[in-house]
Amino acid sequence: MLTVVIGFLSAFFLFASSIKLFGWQKVIFEKQLEFFYSYGLNRQIMALVGAVEMFGAITIWFQGSWLGLLGALALCGTSAGAIFFHLRFDTWKDGIPAMVTLTLSVYVAAMSIYW
Repeated sequence: MLTVVIGFLSAFFLFASSIKLFGWQKVIFEKQLEFFYSYGLNRQIMALVGAVEMFGAITIWFQGSWLGLLGALALCGTSAGAIFFHLRFDTWKDGIPAMVTLTLSVYVAAMSIYW
């Protein structure tokens, strides 16, 4: 079960972070950038969030080490931040993906502690 959750989170955040960092999928990139601007944040913050997401997506595979835990905590942080901003500026429905990824990231973090 843990490997499936890690695989899902890793794939999701590699996809999302690569768009934030490189803008390779124009439609999604523009929508995400629009969200960031509406929150009073800029492109550099979006790139920083993308870098944290990419770090987490890669390092959660290192279960049994502090790196795996740090990666899971990074994903928890970005997911919690996304929930905050969506609830503050958008509708709760916009925060559903972040709620799912936060729940799964907390699970991976907990399993990292007990590995």
